[in-house]
Amino acid sequence: MSTSKLPASIAQLVESSFPEGQRGDSNPVVNEWIDKISGEQVLLPELDKTLSTKTYLVGTEPTAADIALYGALHPVLSALKPEQHYTHPSVTRYFDLIQNLPTVRNSPNAPPLVTIDLENAPKVERKADVKKEKKPKKEGAAATPAEASGSQTPAAADTSSATKATGESQTNKKEKKAKKEPAAAADAAGGKKGGKTAAAPAASSSADSGEPSPAMIELRVGHIVDVKKHPDADGLYVEQIDLGEETGPRTIVSGLVNYVPIEQMQDKWLVVVANLKPASMRGIKSYGMVLCATSKDGKEGGIEIIDPPKGCKPGDRVFFEGEKYENVEPVQQLNPKKKIWETIQPGFITLDSKEAAWIDPQTKSAHRLMTKIGPCSAPTLIGATLS
Repeated sequence: MSTSKLPASIAQLVESSFPEGQRGDSNPVVNEWIDKISGEQVLLPELDKTLSTKTYLVGTEPTAADIALYGALHPVLSALKPEQHYTHPSVTRYFDLIQNLPTVRNSPNAPPLVTIDLENAPKVERKADVKKEKKPKKEGAAATPAEASGSQTPAAADTSSATKATGESQTNKKEKKAKKEPAAAADAAGGKKGGKTAAAPAASSSADSGEPSPAMIELRVGHIVDVKKHPDADGLYVEQIDLGEETGPRTIVSGLVNYVPIEQMQDKWLVVVANLKPASMRGIKSYGMVLCATSKDGKEGGIEIIDPPKGCKPGDRVFFEGEKYENVEPVQQLNPKKKIWETIQPGFITLDSKEAAWIDPQTKSAHRLMTKIGPCSAPTLIGATLS
């Protein structure tokens, strides 16, 4: 790959950020981006659309193309007023991610940081927020009576017409109820109609009814692509964690400043509890929780981040070992009122092997936290609690 077409300052930044052979040279898409950045003016609206579904320009790791684009964007974004950053949120998110990469910050050619106000930046709609929109089925059932007395019936000029419309509406309700009852009976008896639909919840936990189960908790492999200290809380980190989602990294706030140095947080692979209800942490909304092990001697004995096995990818599923849990889908979002996490969490522990597991309080059997590659574990802690 040749950087000679790039402006001298950007070429120097690329070369000092990535040693020869680590710039993505073998990938033609990286070279295409380099050529594009060299020969075209950066158009923010078009770039914002492109970056809306990307963490990096090519693949799941930064390449020379990202450093070159960052260098081209720097004079543009540094000249904007803070409020103007929010008109292109995907560009702003991407730019802040790249400018804080250790490989960039350690480069002698790195331009100064541009201050990005994450607290007031518009947040991308996350899966946790969209779930609430999946409820309108009951509204559909209520629409037909309204239709019977509304758009399909002209407005009545006298009381008798209104009474007639009401009577028709009530008759329709009775007819529908009569139709639904046989259908419900057929489903309950295992009839053909609706049989497949009725069986689906049995293979998943998506309906969070019944006793809390560890399978209701969604655990995913994550990769920290950016981390900063919270601007308004000394004990909190604000991380951008790649979970392999099209919407880009999730913002997650963790109280680990006093236990894990920021150098160890950078580029860290970890396990995320991904279906907690989003919560505001000192003004910044957090979309999940980093799973950590706390020493059996308490926080003073140490806190360690649970490690997935090497070779995992962002978004890989972490499941509970055992036929009862392995193939069960988690709920979309844990309902705080049902205390599912609070009920299951006391059973989390690290075994003598340091592997993370959940102990069934009924059978006392251990169910390890597994990925398709292998188990998740703590670096050193044995008998630790997980939260």
